[in-house]
Order: sequence, then C-alpha cells, then structure tokens
Amino acid sequence: MSDPAGSDAGEGKAGRNLPTLRLHVPEPKFRPGDSVDFSDFDIPAVGATPRPDEAVQPAAIRDMAYGLIRVLDEDGAAVGPWNPNLPPETLLRMLRAMALTRAFDARMFRAQRQGKTSFYMKSTGEEAVSIGAALALARDDMCFPSYRQQGILIARDWPIIDMMNQIYSNKGDRLKGRQLPIMYSAREAGFFSISGNLTTQYPQAVGWAMASAAKGDTRIAATWCGEGSTAEGDFHSACTFASVYRAPVIMNIVNNQWAISSFSGFAGAEATTFAARAVGYGIAGLRVDGNDVLAVYAATRWAADRARSNAGPTLIEHFTYRVEGHSTSDDPSAYRSAEESSLWPLGDPIARLKQHCIGLGIWDEDRHAAMDRELAEMVRDAAREAEKNGILGHGLHHPMESMFEDVFEEMPPHLKEQERQMLDEWKAAGL
Repeated sequence: MSDPAGSDAGEGKAGRNLPTLRLHVPEPKFRPGDSVDFSDFDIPAVGATPRPDEAVQPAAIRDMAYGLIRVLDEDGAAVGPWNPNLPPETLLRMLRAMALTRAFDARMFRAQRQGKTSFYMKSTGEEAVSIGAALALARDDMCFPSYRQQGILIARDWPIIDMMNQIYSNKGDRLKGRQLPIMYSAREAGFFSISGNLTTQYPQAVGWAMASAAKGDTRIAATWCGEGSTAEGDFHSACTFASVYRAPVIMNIVNNQWAISSFSGFAGAEATTFAARAVGYGIAGLRVDGNDVLAVYAATRWAADRARSNAGPTLIEHFTYRVEGHSTSDDPSAYRSAEESSLWPLGDPIARLKQHCIGLGIWDEDRHAAMDRELAEMVRDAAREAEKNGILGHGLHHPMESMFEDVFEEMPPHLKEQERQMLDEWKAAGL
C-alpha cells in the first residue's frame, strides 16, 4: 500500500500539489493621509449588555468578553442595567478629576517641550479608565498601575506638586531622582511604584492580592496594562495564579488601539477581543466602553464586589483611544491618520460626562468653563512652586551619596568602600 504523504515528501516541491504557505502580517486600516471611516465598528446598543450576579461562574458569562458595557447614550442619558445611579456630588467629583488630569497633562507636556524635564506621557482621551476605577475602589485598595494611570493619584487627592517634583527629579522628589519621570510611587495613596518594564505589575498585584487573602484582610488589588503588554509572559503568569488561587484582584487591559507605533493587531486584536484572554483561564471577563466613565465605574465596582465576596478575579478590557502620542518621544503622525482621534466613535470621556451632568440639571457650560480656568490656574501655580525645587539642567538636586542609600537597612562594607572612593574622586575633580 502506498503512502501519499511519504511519497510527496520524497518527490520534493515539484511533485506536490499544495498551496504556497503565506505569513499574515497585521496592517492597520488607516495610515497617514488616509480618510478615516469607523462605520463598520460593531458597537452594541447602550444598555444591551445584561448585568449578572457578581458570584456568577465565568463560563456562564463568556459572551460578555465579546460585547461592550455601555451606560451613557448619544444624548448623555444614563440607561440600562449597568447604570450605577451615582449621586450628583460623585458625578461632579468624577468630572473635576478628569478635567484636572487633562490640565495637569497639558502643563507637564509643555514643561517637557520647554526642556524642564526629559520625558512625559499624557492620558488624553483615557481619563475615564483611571478616574472611574479609582472612585469605584475603596481608598485602601492597592493599585498596581501602568504609566498612564496618573488619574488614580489625582482621584485620590494626591498633591499634584508632589507628582511634579517627581517629574522634575528635583530636591523635592521623594524618590530622589531614581525613577524615570512619571513613574510615581505613593504608598500612602495605595499606588505601587510604576515600572518601565512592561506588565511586571501584574504578577505583583496578584501576589499582593493572594497575600491579602492569606492574611484574612479585606483589601483587594487592581492592576493595569496596555493591550500590547498582554503578549508579555508576566501577563499570562499572573492570569494563571489569579485563576488557580481565585485571587481578589481586578486585572485591567487598556486597549487604546496603539502602542508606540504598532497598532493593536500585533497583539491579537484582529483575531478576538482582549477581554477574551479571560476565557481560557476560567476568569470572569468584561469588555467596557473605556470612554464612558459610568461604565468603567460600574464594571470596576462589579469586579470589586466579586473579589470581596471571594468569587475570584475579573479581567476588564477598556476599549478606548490614545488621542495623543505614546509619549513626548513619539510622533503619531508618522504612522496613523490624523483624522482618527477626532472621529473616534466613542467620543471624549470628559465631554460625555459633562453632557450627562448638564442633562441632569446639576451643571452648565458656564460652570464648566469656570472650572477649566480654575484648574488651569491651580496647575500653573503648583508647577511654579515645584520648579522652585529645581528642573532639568539646573545642577545636581540630590547628594551624590544618596545613590547608595535606601537599599539596605545597614550599608554593607563593600558599598561603604565604593561610596568613599566615589566621594574621593568627586572631591579630587573639584566638583
């Protein structure tokens, strides 16, 4: 009996009647100069996604990883089962925190362009992701952020002058210039140190949550990463531990469509949603309109209640858009259409919440304009105070020996020797 497979293998390519293999390379729909059309986006109707019980089994809500939780409709009304029915004071606090985050970003971006700091990253268009989540969590829940969650600190009323001191790496910087600008750390605010290494915060958050449960504590953890970072091994290690031990943790994926110059397709967006990552791990998965702060709040509150009731972790994909460049080192006009940000079909998170508040009769355009002016002046004044502590290029802001401090409780002899040598050389150089 003949073996067709073996026969073909022996005959070489000439004797085989097989199609040529092709490698698929993802390509974004729009490049610089292209006209943008998002009409083919499949956006579910507001209120169409059901709200299950927090203790539901993950397998029973698989479809939610492919839908989109939405609360605010096109007219600014809050509708559907996910409407958190927040009181006016909370809505206005949300609006103010998002507006302050945007004003802070604008001022610090300008400072970088003026040479006062080496680096900055804005969160324009993504403010709802941080603010909605921060207000849904308890104040003492631990946050393990990525580098675009400055809104968490602002929502938790952390002093913006302290954040500016860190950005300037000046003598007022509690971190003593050891962290890249925007990589804040504030233990008192439940804000874990930001790392430039992608997704290291995921296993840290899961481990912290496991420890909280092992100690019989009541606090939960939440962590954030970008959609591209889901390709990192740390993401998958964290998901495995979270699933196996049912850790009380919320894992957020901020799908803002773009990495530095690579679109989300390179992380798998062409094949499925990022919330679908949860399905294979047996984790509850939600997909949320990341430009709808009420939807973000509602989804985060659902996940927090689930974690506190020992029902397990939740993975949330926030479907949003990065309006500005990846950072001050990036020029998005080199790789994407300039029309994308203005035509993004889910709108601007601040404008949407403002419309909602005006519709409720608790806000108006005049008060909003006055608030913007007030916040711009507040940020300006804080920046002036922070700059008195020093800016980039204004000399050494911390003693040289500080590079040896804050690692060991008692400095070991070999570091004492290195410190002495360094100071001797510094003195010999006349510095």
